[in-house]
This record gives sequence, C-alpha cells and structure tokens, in this order.
Amino acid sequence: MEREDPLEKLERREAEKKANGGLKTVMIIMIVVAVALAVALAYVMMSKNRLVSQLNDEKTDLTEQLIALQSDYADLTSEYDTINYQLDSSREEIAQLIERVRVTEATNRSKIRQYEKELGTLRSIMRGYIVQIDSLNTLNKQLTAEAASARRDAANSRRINEELTQQVESLTDKVTAGSILKARGLRMEAFNAGDRITDRSTRVVRLLVTLSLVENELATRGPVRVYVRVTDPSGNLLLDGKGTTFAFGEETLEATASREVDYQGSEVELGIYVNNIPDFTKGIYTVQAYTEQSLLGSAELMLR
Repeated sequence: MEREDPLEKLERREAEKKANGGLKTVMIIMIVVAVALAVALAYVMMSKNRLVSQLNDEKTDLTEQLIALQSDYADLTSEYDTINYQLDSSREEIAQLIERVRVTEATNRSKIRQYEKELGTLRSIMRGYIVQIDSLNTLNKQLTAEAASARRDAANSRRINEELTQQVESLTDKVTAGSILKARGLRMEAFNAGDRITDRSTRVVRLLVTLSLVENELATRGPVRVYVRVTDPSGNLLLDGKGTTFAFGEETLEATASREVDYQGSEVELGIYVNNIPDFTKGIYTVQAYTEQSLLGSAELMLR
C-alpha cells in the first residue's frame, strides 16, 4: 500500500480545518441572524399588540363619551316645540353614531377620528341649544314680567287699560303663536235649492264652509289660500271637478274646494262653497281646513 506523503497529509489536514472553521462561522452567523429576526418579530408583535390595545382603549373611551353625551341630551328639556324637534333629531344622530362606532374596528383609525370629530360637533351643537334655551327662558320671563306690569298699570283708566291689554296680548302672541296662521269658528252647513239651510240629504245642493283666520301680527301679509277637504260618511273625498291640489308638508293633497283671501294680520272671515257634487247621502260629513303651512281645524255635519 502506497504511503501518503507527510507534507501532503499535513496540507490536507490544514484544508479540512479551514473548511470546518468556515462552516462553523456560517452556522454562527445564521444563528445570530435567526435570533435577531426572532427578537425583531417579537418586538413587532408586542408593538402591534400595544397599538391594538391602545386603539381599543380609544374606541372604548369614545363610546363612553358618546353615551355620556347621549345622557346629557336626554336630560336637556325645552318648552319650545322647534327646539324639542331639533333635540330629537340630535338624539337620533347620537344613537346612530354610537351604533356606527360599535360596528367599526378599532384599527380603522380614519373612521374613529371621523367619529371623534362628529362627537365634537354634537357637543358644540348641545352648547348652542343650552344658550338658546337660556336666552328664550330669559326673554319669556322678561315678557311675562312686562305683561304683569302692564296689567297692574291698566287699572288707572279704561284707555290705558285697553292700550296695555293690547300690549300684553301682543307680547303673549309673540311667545306662543309665532308666525303660523290659526283659525276659529270652523263649521259646515248644507243648503237646498232655495238657499236655505237644511239637514235633509235628499235636498242638499251645496255645502258652505265658514271660518275666521285669527289676528296674528307675526304672520306674513298678503294673499293666503285656504283649502277644504270634505269627506262623505264612507270616508270618500268629495271633488268638485276642478282638480285643485296643494302641497302640505311632503305630500300633495287633493282639495274639495279653495279660496284666496288678502291677509294683513287682522282677523278675516271667509266662506268656501262646495258645489258640483252629484248627490248626498245620510250620515256624518267631515271637513278639514288647511293652508299650505298648517291644519286650521275640522268640523262635522250630520245629514239625515
């Protein structure tokens, strides 16, 4: 067997040592890199968990603030219909916002920030309501005090009493009536061919609806059209063939008849005839009177 040259053997061993040393170095580097990646991943996961926890806390805090604001709105009351309507709208908006927050993921930061802005807006609106209610209450107390003072001074003479009574009525109307037209004395009568009042259904040829638009200094002056809707005992709307319609709120309603008057703030009496009805039956007829802004009232007529 041929013996290995000692020099070659030495060189081979040196080469093997270098190869083993390089392999160990690579393994050490890979281990270090793996450890570093594990540490980095653990740091990222911890940071993510902390961020998610923070965002959940922010969502919870936002929800609690909204619930507290909802409670504040529930406790806020007013004696004024317009403000009460606005309060109801804001309460509904808060309830919807709470529900939107509930179903939104805490990680959706843009939505959460948007809801926080809406919360701030609702708080500002509430502060405005409080200022408005306080101002109206102060004005109401002031007007009430002025009315009481006017009543005391009215005892001095009839002339002063009449002037101050008008002032008291004017101040009271500004607080309670507003600018909406109101009516009184609404009634409906049936007439026969001889233009006499009758309650016999077989003799009726037309109906007459009468009412008075009451005095209102705050109401808009000018032409006002009053519409009447008359229904027969079966609930069917009577139509005179003219096809009169009018807008009321978000609806378009048919009218039995209508009439326009010139309203200048003082009381106006008017009558509206219902003609061109083929026949009348026994029972109760109902009339409702409207302007395009309000329902003025209703009345009934019994025919036999």
